[in-house]
Amino acid sequence: MARYRDTIASSRSAEDVFDYMATFSNVSEWDPTVKEAYPVDGNFAGPGSRFHVLVRLLGREIALEYTTTFYERPKRVVLRAENSSTISEDTITVEATPNGCEMTYDAQLTLKGALRIIDPVFGLTFKRLGDNAAAGLRRELSGGAGTN
Repeated sequence: MARYRDTIASSRSAEDVFDYMATFSNVSEWDPTVKEAYPVDGNFAGPGSRFHVLVRLLGREIALEYTTTFYERPKRVVLRAENSSTISEDTITVEATPNGCEMTYDAQLTLKGALRIIDPVFGLTFKRLGDNAAAGLRRELSGGAGTN
């Protein structure tokens, strides 16, 4: 299993950052591996909401449908996707601070089947991909009013 975790400070409110992150179709704005993302069942975030995400990974395009499996506004949201080759679980935790908030993104990606053989090497690639996504998150969360 590959894992990436990072905490990002933002001057935006915890509620604003939570709403932005929980609307997971916004992933296309900050993660350069995402080719497209959109809500499956309406543009809302909440328990059970679903988001289609098409990523470029390992030289392939992989379609994932994320489902919100845990939702506690404005503190924590968990999104999970599974297909024939991967299981992805992303946990987003937001804490208010005197100057805005801190958002922790914890992504776990498990390869399935024959791909499991590359799991140890993939962890290094996943870190690089995570660093690129975190840079995009820092840019998007640096202030301002959100783009939900």
